Amino acid sequence: LRLPVTQQNETRGKQRMEQCPIGILVTLYHLGEIDLGTHLIETPVGTVKTVLKDPNEVQIENVESYCLYRDVTVEVPSLGRVSGDVAWGGNWFFLAKDAPMELVPGNIEELTHAAWAVRKALTAAGITGEDGSEIDHIEFFQGSESDHIDSRNFVLCPGGAYDRSPCGTGTSAKLACLAEAGLLEPGRKWVQESIIGSSFKGSYEFADNGRIIPTITGEAYIYGDTELIVQPGDPFADGIG
Repeated sequence: LRLPVTQQNETRGKQRMEQCPIGILVTLYHLGEIDLGTHLIETPVGTVKTVLKDPNEVQIENVESYCLYRDVTVEVPSLGRVSGDVAWGGNWFFLAKDAPMELVPGNIEELTHAAWAVRKALTAAGITGEDGSEIDHIEFFQGSESDHIDSRNFVLCPGGAYDRSPCGTGTSAKLACLAEAGLLEPGRKWVQESIIGSSFKGSYEFADNGRIIPTITGEAYIYGDTELIVQPGDPFADGIG
């Protein structure tokens, strides 16, 4: 992907608004395709404004986010009654009030099974986002041992994979729920930690319609530069499927 080197670029693609734009901007800067400064990224849910603050740090102004339902309870086999909020942050999330176990890397497999069970239970109970949209992201939260961290999370994404980042859309949904509950005032920083210890800084301002406009800041680092070779006659040169 080659872009003109300007302070306002528009990257067109179909990536979710979370850690992806952070990695995209850091990579493009590494390749010499963009400068530090403001860039726009077009996503399936709207255009997001990003700021490449230095070679590794990116600030993202996400799409409008909001809490749709508070204190939703669902019966989950093997877990019992699970309560949480339903919110939009660029994806639909169920943000559980309590984690079923300690949020540490050693529990990732069990947390994945638990989160998947919650997702299936929401579907079975007919609990959805707006317009019947499936809630395809599940978040568990817990306190952190670090003084500078507000919350630690585990995020299950579609397909059963977990997010190694604190999840930009998930953090946006969390901010929306905190705002709805009156637990976080506009402009105040919220630091969200992932299951592996990485962190995003988040804050928000209110939009004119009462929803929030989240700002998420995170870092990415280059660890490799790969060259793909396409040889004549390769029947799978463009991939499989």
